[in-house]
Amino acid sequence: MSDAVVVLIVLATGTYAMKAAGPLVLGDRRLPARISSLVDLLPAALLASLAAVSTMGDGASIVIDARLVGMAVAGLALWKRAPFVVVIVLASMATAIVRALG
Repeated sequence: MSDAVVVLIVLATGTYAMKAAGPLVLGDRRLPARISSLVDLLPAALLASLAAVSTMGDGASIVIDARLVGMAVAGLALWKRAPFVVVIVLASMATAIVRALG
């Protein structure tokens, strides 16, 4: 077996174990309201941080370039509640324009 297959199997097993741990530990009990509202916000925060790291991260340094402009335009379009396809097109156009100018 290759290293990639072993890593994939370990990560899949860990993911299923973590998903199963919640119902096994909590049983029929509900989470407190504060923790429940925090858990509801976690996916959005993790996705935003992933987007920021992949946009501005380059190894151990921070890079400010055209991708940041595209991300800012996408954020503005999402804030204005534009459809997702429009968000992608606007962000791509903004990034391409900044790259063409610079």
